Amino acid sequence: RKTNLMDREVFQEQFGLLGTSQEMRHVIDKIMQVAKTDISVLLQGESGVGKDVTARAIHSLSERKRNNLIIVNCGAIPEGIIESELFGHEKGAFTGANESREGYFEKANGGTIFLDEIGDTPKNVQVKLLRVLENGEFFRVGSSKVQTTDVRVIAATNLN
Repeated sequence: RKTNLMDREVFQEQFGLLGTSQEMRHVIDKIMQVAKTDISVLLQGESGVGKDVTARAIHSLSERKRNNLIIVNCGAIPEGIIESELFGHEKGAFTGANESREGYFEKANGGTIFLDEIGDTPKNVQVKLLRVLENGEFFRVGSSKVQTTDVRVIAATNLN
């Protein structure tokens, strides 16, 4: 039991997770538990509670820690370009697409993608995110060729 307490204290210090309450211990235990798995995770909480810190901690303890952690604030990306940002696009897919470009899911391949404020994502993009969650497949904007990615998804929202 003492080892577990020490592990938790070292872990909290390493990631800047503050607090000693029963609730905080529960959060730390959950982080340590889910980090060992490869499941998708949804973090819920008010703005400023440290969902991004939690995502970094999960990634850093996971088997994917040697690969990229790509952090995307979905609420900060304009609705007109979020699909291209997430999934990439082909040259000529839209005005100004002068070259093909990888999206965040391609850049995160083998690692983790953290989708912050996922509740702000347009419904049509959420449908495409569901396909990535189900089977790792997506299309670049302007392409009919299926792309695949091996990525762990951590999403966060302040919505219920």
